[in-house]
Amino acid sequence: MLLPMRRPPAAPSSPAFSPHVSPLGLRRQLHGRAGGEFELRFRQIDRVRLCTVARASPVEVDASPAGFGRRAIVGVVLAMSLSAPAYYRAPPPSSALTEENLIFLEAWRAVDRAYYDKSFNGQSWFMYRERALRDEPMNTREETYTAIKKMLSTLDDPFTRFLEPEKFKSLRSGTQGALTGVGLSIGYPLALNGSPAGLSVMSAAPGGPAEKAGIVSGDVILAIDDRSAQDMDIYDAADRLQGPEGSSINLTIRSGADTRHVVLKRERYTLNPVRSRMCEIPGSEDSSKIGYIKLTTFNQNAAGSVKEAIKKLRDNNVKAFVLDLRNNSGGLFPEGIEIAKIWMDKGVIVYICDSRGVRDIYEADGATTIAASEPLVVLVNKGTASASEILAGALKDNKRAVVYGEPTYGKGKIQSVFALSDGSGLAVTVARYETPAHTDIDKVGVIPDRPLPASFPTDEDGFCSCLKDPASPCNLNAARLFARS
Repeated sequence: MLLPMRRPPAAPSSPAFSPHVSPLGLRRQLHGRAGGEFELRFRQIDRVRLCTVARASPVEVDASPAGFGRRAIVGVVLAMSLSAPAYYRAPPPSSALTEENLIFLEAWRAVDRAYYDKSFNGQSWFMYRERALRDEPMNTREETYTAIKKMLSTLDDPFTRFLEPEKFKSLRSGTQGALTGVGLSIGYPLALNGSPAGLSVMSAAPGGPAEKAGIVSGDVILAIDDRSAQDMDIYDAADRLQGPEGSSINLTIRSGADTRHVVLKRERYTLNPVRSRMCEIPGSEDSSKIGYIKLTTFNQNAAGSVKEAIKKLRDNNVKAFVLDLRNNSGGLFPEGIEIAKIWMDKGVIVYICDSRGVRDIYEADGATTIAASEPLVVLVNKGTASASEILAGALKDNKRAVVYGEPTYGKGKIQSVFALSDGSGLAVTVARYETPAHTDIDKVGVIPDRPLPASFPTDEDGFCSCLKDPASPCNLNAARLFARS
């Protein structure tokens, strides 16, 4: 989707100084990946001459495409500095900059314009640029990438990060539901009986490399390329599993009591974000048929797939729904908003904030709502992150759903992705958000209404079995499943 944008106001003219500043192009686009986490607004970063000092300040732009109906602050004003203090060594003229310097400056400029914390973690962002150009080696592309990573690390923000060309390409392809990897959806497992923890396999894509190797839901990844996955972050693991088509990756897998090593070759595959089935509960009058919908990621097919699942389940006379967001680490911000609108016909979905406070509000207006009245349960865990948390928070705070599980991951920030001219990119934190109750969930998570049994399964067949068998340790009382008290 596109956001119309006005050109930034022109800089003051000066007979002795005439910098070239290209307008910033903005396209609000979608994001998704296996283990993905953030909204993508792909922006091409134009090179700026070194004599220009860019200071970002908000500019209102008319942002009113279908479904958004609000004004969003997304522009910048460029303030020009015409001279430097006498004691400070002036930067070299742009003609003296190397190709590697210019790549570094593209990355610096992206953060300068878009980063949500204008204190840049309590440092002078301009001074950092000058020191880096003077002191950091940038003779090869690898050295330039190292300099960019070092620069981003000073922000102390794990979600603002550099993406090499292959990772950036894979991330962009994921927005369209296509990925290059081994075909695994992963999440955080529970360590049971003292067994070593790793990363749980939630599902293997049909026909993908992992499924062909016999990897199934419930298996645990203990190591990726000989690096232990016990304390590995889910986002780091997802990056490692993806890579160039045809490249190989070594996994250590625990299946039950057996541990084995497998070598997989990465392939390009399509990720279906939704799985669903109907569960018929004996002896339950009001909700004898429950529709279970497992949403694994927020790619550009997610909202449409959820709608299709609801309609298909309704054809089987389903009277209530369970939306499973466990181990869904996020994806496209706009898809999260659209899925909230499927279940809500009114109310605030999320507040978008910056250092000054609320800058934008997303609300449901009923235009695309198709399931606002049926009873709804949402399942979450610590692998529920980003767009999943926005959706869970909206449904909980508007009392549209009863939320079961454990506190979610706690990623209360939104990223945009910027394309650099050599094919690499940056993920930059551009805003934080609050739930409709003005709760900042960052590092805290969405707190569920009720816990789930420790042994509660993560797949659709197991879910139905737990509801049907009153004697099962994972059983939930179907008659009270949707009750608020």
